Amino acid sequence: MTIKSLMKSGAAAIIFAASISTVASAAPAKADPAASKTGGRVIVLSVGRGEQINLGSSVSDVVVSNPTIADVDVRSPRQLYILGKGQGETTVYATDAAGRTIYSATIRVGNNLDSVDQMLLLAMPEADIKVSTMNGVVLLTGTVAQPEDVQEAETLVQAFVGDATKVVSRLKTAVPMQVNLQVRIAEVSRSLAKEIASNFTTRDNDGNGLVFGVGRGRSVGTIGDLNTSAFPRLDASSLYGLPAGSISLPFNPATGQFITGGTQYTFNNPVGSNVLNLAGKLFGIDVAAAFDIAERAGLSTTLAQPNLTTISGESAEFLAGGQFPIPVADNFGATTVQFRDFGVSLRYTPTVQSDGRILLRVRPEVSDISSQGAVRIAGTEIPAITTRMAETTVELGSGQSFMIAGLLSNSANTSVDKYPGLGDVPVLGALFKSNGWKRNETELVIVVTPYLVKPVSESEIKLPTDGYNTPSDLERILLNKTASNLTGSAERPKPTVAPDNVKGPEFGTVSEAAPAISTKQAKKSQSGEAGSAPGFSFN
Repeated sequence: MTIKSLMKSGAAAIIFAASISTVASAAPAKADPAASKTGGRVIVLSVGRGEQINLGSSVSDVVVSNPTIADVDVRSPRQLYILGKGQGETTVYATDAAGRTIYSATIRVGNNLDSVDQMLLLAMPEADIKVSTMNGVVLLTGTVAQPEDVQEAETLVQAFVGDATKVVSRLKTAVPMQVNLQVRIAEVSRSLAKEIASNFTTRDNDGNGLVFGVGRGRSVGTIGDLNTSAFPRLDASSLYGLPAGSISLPFNPATGQFITGGTQYTFNNPVGSNVLNLAGKLFGIDVAAAFDIAERAGLSTTLAQPNLTTISGESAEFLAGGQFPIPVADNFGATTVQFRDFGVSLRYTPTVQSDGRILLRVRPEVSDISSQGAVRIAGTEIPAITTRMAETTVELGSGQSFMIAGLLSNSANTSVDKYPGLGDVPVLGALFKSNGWKRNETELVIVVTPYLVKPVSESEIKLPTDGYNTPSDLERILLNKTASNLTGSAERPKPTVAPDNVKGPEFGTVSEAAPAISTKQAKKSQSGEAGSAPGFSFN
């Protein structure tokens, strides 16, 4: 604490003291209790700056609680100069010759805030930032255009005031910070496959049992003598004019005839093909033939519409699907299980720009389990995954759509399997070869639409389950109803799109609360004018 006194030795001091005494006796005034409180006046200074204080009466003593923060220079009995020396807070008291406090103030000294304001104005002219300092802490308040400006303002101020001063930011952005992203993934896949293959086997009919066959991938079947063990054997001597009991033959009760011989053809069951089977004698040779004829046409469509909401600058992730197990062997031979996600997933990171546009990094994906490309390990079939995925960065306005990915694929494949030499023989060579033809067409489109959104009242939100009631037994059995009075199956409300003439964000002081709606306006609103749609709203 420093106490400065204006009492000097010599004639000048006597004259000065006399003047103070004269003033005190001529106008004996009571000390102002409001002025004696240190919290009554607050003076904010920058280091190296000062402020002049004019007093209503002459001062005798000046007290500074912390002279390292501020100092007082007395030039005349009624004029003080308060000078900022170091960052911090102190108090100043001034008393007259009678010991009454005629002036007191709290002095807060910080860095040169005027220079900080000028620097922020040059760096971010569209922002409205207020800088305050107290006890070695710099506080930033106001609004900026985008989230990146918050960090930039903190960095600039911290570099200006130095590491010894703490910078606290309470800056806010001037645009809605929540972004809802709607993604549409539409795919149509068409496929057509044709395959023709022949398989046959023959047996020499002279009784030698020579069997010859040509096949592709599977066995046609067998050719053998007719099995008569299931038929009863009766006396057939009369058929050959022999005495009774001379010969017995199998008898077929269904036809009422004796079985004197024959050939039995057995065909194996086909796997995944349409088969035309033929059997008989050709040039005295038993022949069994199977023609695999297949034509497959497929059409599959996929429409996924995930949507997700997050704040600007933060990432959001969404998955609607499941997980399937994959066995994995470790270094010790033990088998563990790992799970792989599949389904419809969405991951994106939005950043709202200063003009209200949205910088969007998005990664939508649709994946399915497929047997095509599956592998078998130790007797276990590991399925493959078909994936449609896109990852990109685009810039859009609220409510604008953009096709970020597309695929149009048309492929054809022809294959021929044949026996060398025999398959090249004209006409008959077709029996020794098979051919296949495949064609696949795929068309895929991915569209994204971001919206700047705000929360709404719970009463404005509609769910798919709204109005659902379990059907009665009568409705379920006779009317074939699976739901009763289902009103929530309508199309979900979408975020409203901002008008074309919407201006960019404006910056300034916080706006006042909106005035209450008058009774006349309320009646007008209830008379049928369309209000905001359920769901998201900009109002």
